[in-house]
Parts: sequence; structure tokens; C-alpha cells
Amino acid sequence: MPPKADINKAGWEQSEFPILCETCLGDNAFVRMSKQEFGRSCGTCARPFTVFRWNPGAGARYKTTVVCQTCAKTRNVCQTCLLDLEYHLPTQVRDTALGVANEAPTSDINREYYAQNMEAKFADNDHLLKAGKTSSAGKEMLKQLARTDPYYKRNRPHVCSFFAKGECTRGDECPYRHEKPVQNELSKQNIQDRFYGRNDPVAKKILTGHAEKQGLAPPEDPTIMSLFLLSLPESATELSIRTRVLQSLPGVDPAALRSVVHVAKTRCAFVNFRDRAAAESAAQAWSGGLDLEGERLGVRWGRSRAAPAAASSTDR
Repeated sequence: MPPKADINKAGWEQSEFPILCETCLGDNAFVRMSKQEFGRSCGTCARPFTVFRWNPGAGARYKTTVVCQTCAKTRNVCQTCLLDLEYHLPTQVRDTALGVANEAPTSDINREYYAQNMEAKFADNDHLLKAGKTSSAGKEMLKQLARTDPYYKRNRPHVCSFFAKGECTRGDECPYRHEKPVQNELSKQNIQDRFYGRNDPVAKKILTGHAEKQGLAPPEDPTIMSLFLLSLPESATELSIRTRVLQSLPGVDPAALRSVVHVAKTRCAFVNFRDRAAAESAAQAWSGGLDLEGERLGVRWGRSRAAPAAASSTDR
């Protein structure tokens, strides 16, 4: 019985060519791939799919697809490295900049059902899900952070674990790199966090670095949990500001927003959060600016309340 007619294989995915970024595909124009139908289960939805394996170039390790095409289309990512296909950035960076909420379920019960529904939409020519109305500030931020050239260094072989222990006897014939492994905040990564855009150490490093370059490095005083918005449009109200703030921070709990204080006379506002983590997430998301009613707002960290008091005492 053909695989498509087998009731036990309903919902399993078959494909003819993978969805890959230029880096994972490699610099070899005559790359050869091996194809295995239903070779493994998807790393996110757990459905069997067609697995592709290839060597991207000389001195590189063999690479393989780790998620099915339905999941890759849903998040617009490469099937191997799980980076965004347009900007070549982690999905957490993209979603934070554009203010996009990830709608894919993370529980084992719902994610396969969700993947099957998405596969039906793609079959009806319903293309990639869009965020609806994305901000121009977020798009400009992504253009600044985007990697425009392929980064083939990412295809290098893994570090030889036997060399790290001083036990490798292969010498120059060893297919792995003879280097000391580096242990840092980027060492612990997994497929689930990269795909769903949560707790991704690479994304955190990128967002933190960009915020610092834009003058939004977190202040040393941990009690500062407010952000200052400048150049508000004249028609702005406290409600419109609050609504826009929540729209631009889909990953932040609305309860984390304490209050919004609008000063109409000076066209500015204070956005106060209940915890420091939420304030830092907002600073990272708004490091390229925040759009409101067609105007770009300036963003600054609030100041410590103790600073003015200390300044006044020294003046005496």
C-alpha cells in the first residue's frame, strides 16, 4: 500500500527539497543530498517527516534537517539552523523587534494538531502567517542586525570530545576540531527554545548588545523600572500609549505594566513596570524606537529617585 494511503501515516510529511538558508546549504554549487522519507520525528511537532542530509562544503560537517517543512513555514525559519530566512536572526530577535506573538502551542497535546491545521492552510495557498501591522522601527532594527552574507563558519565540525580529554588518537585524520571547548552563556542551546523564541542565549546577546549601542543599557540601580518616551504626537492619550505599549510587547505579561503617566504639555510619558525584567525587555524591543500614530518616539531609561536628592545635598 502506498505511504499516502496508509491510515497509520496520516499527517506524515513528504517533501522533495528542504527549506534551507544559504549558510546551511553551503558554498558548493553541486551539493548532493540523501533523502529518507519519514526518517525521524520533527523536533517541534513530533510528526515523522522527510529527512535530508548533505555536506555543505569542504571541511564542513554533514548537516541534516531537524524540523518538518510545515513548522519551518509557520515560523519562516530554516529547517536546519532554525534562524529566520529573511534576516538570518533568531526568531526571538525577530519577534521582539516586530512585536509578534508566537501562536504555536508548546504542549505535546496541541502542537501536532496545530501543525496539521497549518499544513491544510499551506495546501490552500494560504502563505506564511503575518503579524498584521508591524512597526517600521522594528523593521529598521532588523535591517541593522541582519546578517547579509553567509556565515559558513557555522558549518565547521564539532569540537572533538576525546581531544578535550587528551585521548584522541586520530591526529590529523580526526573529522572533528581539535580545539578546547568554550564554556559560556552561549553553550547551552536547544531546538525548542530557538524555534519558539524563548530563553534563547544568542538572541539575548544580540538584543542586549543592540540596546547598549542605542544608549539603552540597563542602569546599575536595580530599582529603576521605568522608561521615558519622548516626542509623542499631540493627539496621543494615556489610553493610546498604554495600548501601543502592550501591542509592542506580546511576550510581556500585561500585569507587569504598572502604569503609564502621560504629560501632554511636554509631549512625553513615563512607562512604569512592576519588575526589572519587564523593563529590560521593553528597552530591548524599543531600542530602535517606538512607533505611535505614524511618529517615531524616543526612548530613554528613567532616573533614580535618589539621584536628585543627592545632587541637591552636594549643592548645599
